[in-house]
Amino acid sequence: MLDYSSSLPPSMPTAEGRDMLSQVLLGLRLDGVEYGRCVMQAPWAIAFPAQRDARFHFVARGGAWLWSPSTQWKRLESGSAVLLPRGSFHVMASAPDVPSVDIGALARVPVSENIYLVRSDAAQGDAAQGDPQASVMFCGAMRFNLDPLHPLLAMMPDVMHAGDLVQRDPAVLTLLEAMEREVSLDRIGACGILARLADVLAASIIRAWVECGCSDSTGWIAAVHCPKIGKVIAAIHAEPERDWNVHALADLMGVSRSRFAETFTRTVGESPARYVTKVKMSQARRWIQHEGMRVTVAADRLGYDSEASFSRAFKRVMGLPPSSVRSNAA
Repeated sequence: MLDYSSSLPPSMPTAEGRDMLSQVLLGLRLDGVEYGRCVMQAPWAIAFPAQRDARFHFVARGGAWLWSPSTQWKRLESGSAVLLPRGSFHVMASAPDVPSVDIGALARVPVSENIYLVRSDAAQGDAAQGDPQASVMFCGAMRFNLDPLHPLLAMMPDVMHAGDLVQRDPAVLTLLEAMEREVSLDRIGACGILARLADVLAASIIRAWVECGCSDSTGWIAAVHCPKIGKVIAAIHAEPERDWNVHALADLMGVSRSRFAETFTRTVGESPARYVTKVKMSQARRWIQHEGMRVTVAADRLGYDSEASFSRAFKRVMGLPPSSVRSNAA
């Protein structure tokens, strides 16, 4: 669980704003699924296919190039870290012109539970790990406790660079340095410690991105800087089962319904009704897919008069009927 008690940048609101940020992010957790220490001898290029889980990369030695549809090629120096919240397709390489190999085609040697050693064909053998010319990365797959289509995740960029946020949050630099020390010392249990540091660093990257606002004048990030709207956002996420109509939300904000609707739409970028529906459907998908809840039960808990009306809303937001989600879960 994150600790939001540290001082915020000058651009962030105080007291009420911090309380709102804490409420909204309190339930946003990121758990490590598996990690790999990659030792690669140039030339190398690894393609990471799209997946539901987030991806994390820490370049410990040698530097690397990252390609993604949203960033094209970008150089990552030693000590850099990136988080891909939605696990979108990307390539890590020693140089942009190297043909890539799917990560699944590389040999994986178990080190401990959920941690593997991954090597390129050119880096086989124990000597390669100590070769100063070899590139060393620590890569991980991480899982949010939210549906990938949840509004909070949908508003995050495809790629989040730790280096872009170091000036905003000194803790990010401290964590990067700690990971670099663990890799260089190569002590007993280093992989396990690196995995825990990666969990914290990924969460810190998200927090620093939220606090700095990332030049986003609309959406959930803008709501962070507007305490009254933030209070409403926090309430919706805390109790998605409630009947959050415009009247109830306007009362919570302490303004008229017309003023509330106009302010919310301008700040968040969509109407209150649409935002509430997206949060409800995200919660429903989690119940149905991960907890095996019946569709009729989910519809009732979220206040729908019938399973049919709930199913229509679910398909409109998620792009498929709830019965398909339940079938896939089974």
